[in-house]
Amino acid sequence: MEFFKNIVNQFQVEGELCSCERYGEGHINATYLAVMEKDGEKTDYILQKINNTAFPNVAGLMNNIKLVTEFNRAKILANGGNPDRESLSLIYTKSGETYYHCDEDDGYYRMYIFITDAVAYQSIEKPEDFYQSAVAFGNFAKLLSEFDATPIVEIIPGFHNTVKRFANLEKSIKLDKMNRVKDVQAEIDFALKRKNICDKIVSLLESGKMPTKVTHNDTKLNNVMLDVKTGEPVAVIDLDTIMPGSICYDFGDSIRFGCSTAPEDEKDLSKVNFNIDLFDVYTRGYLTALGNDATDIEKEYLPWGAILMTFECGIRFLTDYLDGDVYFRIKREEHNLDRCRTQFKLVQEMEKCFDKMQEIVKKYS
Repeated sequence: MEFFKNIVNQFQVEGELCSCERYGEGHINATYLAVMEKDGEKTDYILQKINNTAFPNVAGLMNNIKLVTEFNRAKILANGGNPDRESLSLIYTKSGETYYHCDEDDGYYRMYIFITDAVAYQSIEKPEDFYQSAVAFGNFAKLLSEFDATPIVEIIPGFHNTVKRFANLEKSIKLDKMNRVKDVQAEIDFALKRKNICDKIVSLLESGKMPTKVTHNDTKLNNVMLDVKTGEPVAVIDLDTIMPGSICYDFGDSIRFGCSTAPEDEKDLSKVNFNIDLFDVYTRGYLTALGNDATDIEKEYLPWGAILMTFECGIRFLTDYLDGDVYFRIKREEHNLDRCRTQFKLVQEMEKCFDKMQEIVKKYS
């Protein structure tokens, strides 16, 4: 407890720390609920130890978060909202820094205002939850539509550069250092036949035909806080992966995650299907929230975002399998291969539904 008291005392909070316990289900950073007490009143805060192995550029990471949250807070305030509740909000150190480096454990710590009366779900329990997450991410994109992405650092360079991801796969096929290529020729052939789609969004961004915007890059349901009473979105959280990119990436990753009928590592592919009804639900929420802040070319390529994010994820799993499972944590043999196969199955189904996906986007545009 004394250790945490020293940490929180570096930040601009009042009172005494009365408890600090692990909180949430995140796997990257260590998250704690820090409760401060002053004059008999208790106030909750989020304290996080940043995983500087996953994010070695802590200064760049935190500056990204500072720029985006301060911009969002100003917009929310101008719109008559409550920025303490509707945006992830940093608590600065007493010296005005975004994080504190603790010599005792060589750790990097940050604090956020705790968002009250809100909950984040780990899985989609009903279509309404998925719709509300779409509204949340649409609102997030709308808030940032006028934000200049130029000063934002690429915390993970080339994260959604599908061309580079495919080049990594080709390199792994050529090296075949685990002698696994012979066993996954069907998956390799599937990927190679789709090499020509990899640059569809990358080339538009590079040419300037599609605007480069700030993207969240982890648009899963559990990164949205929903009001415990109304079920409506309150705020988008977990901004560690905000980077320059296309809103098609964020839209596509939500579809990849939310419109599958089975877990990412399902071995029985007959259970893996693309739910077009949920695609409709999410598209309606996302475009309703985003409104006129989406350009025509962005809306045109939303279905491609879904296919490309799913395909990219599949080739990353396949690459890691060929490399000996060195990046993604596995729990069984061929775990990454199972993951690859589910993504490729979804790609196939999305391709069959592509015309319908386009119709749905036009319906809500």
